[in-house]
Amino acid sequence: MVRQGIQSQRVPRPRETRVFVVANQKGGVGKTTSTVNIAAALTQLGQRVLVVDLDPQGNASTALNVEHRQGTPGTYEVLVEGAPIADVLAPCPDCAGLEVVPATIDLAGAEIELVSVVARESRLKKALTAHPRIGSAADAGEDRFDYVLIDCPPSLGLLTLNALVAGAEMLIPIQAEYYALEGLGQLLSTVDMVRAHLNPELAVSTILLTMYDARTRLAAGVAQEVREHFGTQVLKTAIPRSVRVSEAPSYAQTVMTYDPGSPGALSYLEAAREIATRGSLG
Repeated sequence: MVRQGIQSQRVPRPRETRVFVVANQKGGVGKTTSTVNIAAALTQLGQRVLVVDLDPQGNASTALNVEHRQGTPGTYEVLVEGAPIADVLAPCPDCAGLEVVPATIDLAGAEIELVSVVARESRLKKALTAHPRIGSAADAGEDRFDYVLIDCPPSLGLLTLNALVAGAEMLIPIQAEYYALEGLGQLLSTVDMVRAHLNPELAVSTILLTMYDARTRLAAGVAQEVREHFGTQVLKTAIPRSVRVSEAPSYAQTVMTYDPGSPGALSYLEAAREIATRGSLG
């Protein structure tokens, strides 16, 4: 019954692939969790989605149940060896329409290996641009990806820089806790620098409040502060603190398939719908 209800809620496909960078150098804010669950939710809304795992820990790959043992072809081969994305894609077995470029521990050495490479910050952009299923409806056709979500490591190094150069939109998860806005200034100044020198199209289009506990005044206060600071960039939907959301990756699943009727899954579905229906603000 849940599956039928979800399928009836399809949203229109964007006219061209929307490339999102999901980043926040502060760890533990729900960045990877939000990447995989919004990706899965978008597929339930009838979209075709590609997740690029840029974190050497490979947590997004784990949650989407794709192989990422050392030596598995993935983002390392794309960035360091120039492999085409089409050669390293893996389908997510639980979500039709969702494909993944997995990350392995090999990626941990990529920052050092790329230091001497010409245009090292543009390797991911070059790979995405070359993929035949990424682009406009006219160029990439019906089989195009509607969304690319790039999951970044919790740092502002060369991997995250590659994502910022490759993307057009940023999704920043912010946890509804005391130090929520701490460190964001550094991220936003990096975004400004990238916009000025490498990627003028980059826009912070989406802020997502995570780990929201409606019972506390603290969460309400943080949410108000974030909304005052970022205005319409903040999604109306906040993601509640949820045991089911936290449990799902240990079963190699997103919460969208692990417990589709849970508050966490329904919130991510609503957040995905907001992203899809409001379009790019950039």
